[in-house]
Amino acid sequence: ERKEERKEERKEERKSSTDKSKKRRKELKKPRKESKKAKGSKQGKDDHDTCTTTTTTTSSSTSTPASTSDNPHFPFSIRHTLAPMVGASELAFRLLCRKYGATLAYTPMMSAAEFSRSEVYRRAEFQTVPEDRPLVCHFAASDPKDFAAAARLVEDACDAIDLNLGCPQRTAYVGHFGSYLLDAKDRQLVLDIVRAGSRAVRIPIFVKIRLLDTLSDTIKLCRQLREAGASLVAIHGRYRASFERKGAGARDGPAMLDQIAAVKEAMGDDFPILSNGNVISHNDVVANMKDTKADGVMSAEGILDDPALYLERFGSREEGDNISLDIIQPSPLTGVPPANNDSRVSTSASPGPDTKKKRKLQKKLRGIEKIEAKVSAEGAESINSSQQEKLATKTCVEKELSVIEEAEAKLANETKPKPGEEDTSADGDKDETSDPKDKKVSYSLKQLYEDSDDRVKLAREYLALARRYPVKIRSVIFHTRRMCRDLLNRFQLMEECVASKSIGEVEAVIEKLERYDANPETFTYDRDKARREKEALEKKRREEGKRKAYEARMIRKAKREGFDDREFYLRQGAEMPTVETVSYLKELPKDEQLREWKIREHSQHCLAYHLDPQGCKRDRACAFLHVDAKGDNTFVESDEVAG
Repeated sequence: ERKEERKEERKEERKSSTDKSKKRRKELKKPRKESKKAKGSKQGKDDHDTCTTTTTTTSSSTSTPASTSDNPHFPFSIRHTLAPMVGASELAFRLLCRKYGATLAYTPMMSAAEFSRSEVYRRAEFQTVPEDRPLVCHFAASDPKDFAAAARLVEDACDAIDLNLGCPQRTAYVGHFGSYLLDAKDRQLVLDIVRAGSRAVRIPIFVKIRLLDTLSDTIKLCRQLREAGASLVAIHGRYRASFERKGAGARDGPAMLDQIAAVKEAMGDDFPILSNGNVISHNDVVANMKDTKADGVMSAEGILDDPALYLERFGSREEGDNISLDIIQPSPLTGVPPANNDSRVSTSASPGPDTKKKRKLQKKLRGIEKIEAKVSAEGAESINSSQQEKLATKTCVEKELSVIEEAEAKLANETKPKPGEEDTSADGDKDETSDPKDKKVSYSLKQLYEDSDDRVKLAREYLALARRYPVKIRSVIFHTRRMCRDLLNRFQLMEECVASKSIGEVEAVIEKLERYDANPETFTYDRDKARREKEALEKKRREEGKRKAYEARMIRKAKREGFDDREFYLRQGAEMPTVETVSYLKELPKDEQLREWKIREHSQHCLAYHLDPQGCKRDRACAFLHVDAKGDNTFVESDEVAG
């Protein structure tokens, strides 16, 4: 009887929350429509999906617009979604995926705190054009005010705002965001962040999560998010990040779609769920939706290898000759997020390309100045050895701070609108003389299939977009090697591609690839190069093994010493050194090198490996990390796409 009573109570609770959710969505939609009408916008439901394709068949002379929405929740499709990926879901790649079938795309993860405070950060991290819709702006946040402020700034430039609760990177642990907010102790904070965003904007709030330790915990979290104002939850079917967790579901292994299916069943048809995981081909897309009953599928790994992953949604290859698609060509990049003129948004932080590092250096400098004041007032004997060491670093700190400030000034100058340029605000007037019909290009579905099958052609198409919409070179290299991986390995051009310093150099590699693929007899296999590549791969595997062993030792040490936080030692000295840091430290005396190495939190990394001309003599026996310094082309793939 008690079981039956509890069952009835749960039904009532679900019905109550469902009614509240429906009411909330109606309230959200109504002012949004009124707002658009007040602005004189001509955009309606039929043209809301600005990734516009028009499908016709050769047997008919009529042209019918493709459905802009395949769900009752939003005026746009959520069925085929490009996942948020740091350094990988940038504008150029989003536009490529939209052309080949993606109906919804997320931006890379952006810091809500930096975005709300720094115009330079907004200009550097967020790009979009009218054809880049529907779009979800994806933020990492640990403060409700920051999340609400960032949401207000992009409200008119996107269709939904997403809170990142899935990122498993070490930086997320240190910064207290992503999947590290999923602990029970942070639940109220998470719900406050979602509420703040929901109240701040008229567009929907989405949340991306990972599975919790038990299915019931995951379902409970989704219900709480719905109550707080979330309109959709995307679930990565692997467990939330923990360096202590091992086995399938942590960072490797198949996603647990059965748990996503159970969550969807518990949440009901009136609350949309996106399923993320185990999608490599279009057959996987179909199977995922069938097995989970989710409202849409989100792909990261699969779509990186094949940007045309969702192409089959337009029709099969056999139907290719009979289907024509009118695809709107993307506009030039004319807009950036508006300047922060919202009185509700804090502008206290200094803008800059590396604001977090700048604040750290400024804090160090203030500490040094306090020590100097103490010496001036009480004499040199009044400070201890640790304070003396800090005083010795003053010149280094000042020099590094000046480098950041120079870079900041240069970036601000580059992004400043020049006289005669059109308005660069997101709300700037559009060119009313241009006819959207002039921007449409017709493709047969057969042609799109053929283009997507040719990986070299697909890479060229991406590079053309990357030239038009500026992309960091590391992202350009990353996408090129993912799309053309097999060919680059076959013709021994992977090393050359990764070493490229510009888009021009990447294009030169693609040209070689094209020549070799067309005339394989012109390619000569280089045994020395193959040996070097094999050694580099073996070294990488050794380092990964050493890293896991080191993490296990540090966890055991924390446990042995009675720390509740088992990952305490994993955060000490884990910062990867940069190429600039290594170059700078090589000029210092050896005693200063070690001191700076520890101050800069690189103590987990081998000093000799980076600074000794002969390298580390212990080589494979060394207990410290042998990882190359970060440069412009550095891309830690597992971290970048894992969120």
